[in-house]
Amino acid sequence: MKNNKLSTLKVQVFADGADLESIIKLNTNPLVKGFTTNPTLMRKAGVTDYKSFALKVIQHITDKPISFEVFADDLDTMYAQAREIASWGHNVNVKIPVTNTEGEFTGPIISRLSKEGVQLNITAIMTAEQVDMVAACLDPNTPAIISIFAGRIADTGRDPIPVMRQAQEYLLGHPYAKLLWASAREVFNVYQADEINCDIITITNDLLGKLELADKNLDDFSLETVAMFYKDACQAGYTIDTKVRVLPKWTTIEQPAKMEIKS
Repeated sequence: MKNNKLSTLKVQVFADGADLESIIKLNTNPLVKGFTTNPTLMRKAGVTDYKSFALKVIQHITDKPISFEVFADDLDTMYAQAREIASWGHNVNVKIPVTNTEGEFTGPIISRLSKEGVQLNITAIMTAEQVDMVAACLDPNTPAIISIFAGRIADTGRDPIPVMRQAQEYLLGHPYAKLLWASAREVFNVYQADEINCDIITITNDLLGKLELADKNLDDFSLETVAMFYKDACQAGYTIDTKVRVLPKWTTIEQPAKMEIKS
């Protein structure tokens, strides 16, 4: 049955992007359970007014979690921005990077905000040790998302699965904390995240489209690929001169006789 794999997924799929039209459209997709964005994605999408964009998104996304990130670099301003962002909607998670650009751990404001009941999304995490440090700062009664950039870990040639499993152990004392697999690189990551009981995975529009390939017959997929190559070659008008040519005969190279060595 088509897409029966998708119907059995336990991991929640969050759409990652900053195109308002796409976000509104994806909100109608039953597979998408939430949304995330960040300043880099917003800049690439041409967003110039951070708050105005965020408020437009929140007008359309009213019943699913959506994460917006602080962009200050000092902890005091991060805290002030986080309080402002949190006020925009009940379904907002405030993204706080695990460190600032100087490598200073943001634990003090994570602790303060979490104790104040602000729903956080701690982002740019790459190691289990960072998860352990963050977990120590979280109020166990306040919901939070812990975003591990598994895709970027894999980019370095390392397997992210051990990091994700260790992170789950560190979060055992936090029943309202959810582990998020960030920066997915391929559809298979969705099934990897599901297999290890990760709570959330963020994927781009391109990967969301590829999820439709779940359970696709591989023979059919092979035939479609061949047809694609043929169609593109025809549309490009490629030609190769295929006049019959006389090919040279293969020649056998005689091996020199073995020398007999007399003792």
